Amino acid sequence: MQEEVITIYCLCADFLSAWGVVDDTQSRMTTAEVMTVALVAAALFRGEHEKSRIFLREFGFIPPERMLSKGRFNRRLHAIDEALWQALFRILADVHKAANDGQEYVVDSMPAPVCDEYRIIRCRIYPLKESNARPAGEGYRGRIACKRRYFYGVRVHLVITATGRPVECVLAPGATADMRVLQHMQLDLPEGAHLFADPGYADYVQEDLMQEAGLHLIAARKSRSKRPHPGWVEYICDQTRKRVETTFSLISDMFARSIHAVTARGFELKVFLTVLAYSITA
Repeated sequence: MQEEVITIYCLCADFLSAWGVVDDTQSRMTTAEVMTVALVAAALFRGEHEKSRIFLREFGFIPPERMLSKGRFNRRLHAIDEALWQALFRILADVHKAANDGQEYVVDSMPAPVCDEYRIIRCRIYPLKESNARPAGEGYRGRIACKRRYFYGVRVHLVITATGRPVECVLAPGATADMRVLQHMQLDLPEGAHLFADPGYADYVQEDLMQEAGLHLIAARKSRSKRPHPGWVEYICDQTRKRVETTFSLISDMFARSIHAVTARGFELKVFLTVLAYSITA
């Protein structure tokens, strides 16, 4: 646990230094310490910032006189530019891609519910009724096919290496089709990489376009597919895709039973930080 905290802090401090981020001389906590509290909460305390604050303060990682109060910490956390989080994730992604011996990657999505189905009508983060501030939240009602049930929230779309390290992450409303999200992903993968996927990503036009771009999308086929794969390709696809299920299980275990958030940005930030913390500590 101590090694994880030190690793997270050193990574954040070195990254901010290289990025040229300079803290105000009057700040009690540095930006690196604020990022560390949030990432330690995601990695060790299921996203509960208050437990992370108390842990880091009581065990001397951050002196008590420098630790911010709950409200001031939240304001400092939300003041961090989203581009910093994205840049840190891309740096880790480059490291994972460099360590990936083969050219095999897997793409899939997992649900991140904002509330139970019977609470949808009272959800304030993604309200069903349209308002001046945000559109109607019907697009956030997604379906989990394997469980034959619906959820309300966002989907975490991940591209991972063959060893389960995330290299690309996109959050989309729960009702958005997987293939539509894949079409808008950057897919900054090595030329000639093989991207394995489930039957939900089967799109012959998209496969041909990615083939021209130097990527090979290998989506599992349904029984009545017009372009079936040979048996050995289906076997490799099934075996490779099992890794993503393990990764999703580990990330899901890091989520709280109910992710506490007041705004949509706060909820999505906690979800993304969980993926980022997994990328650091995995």
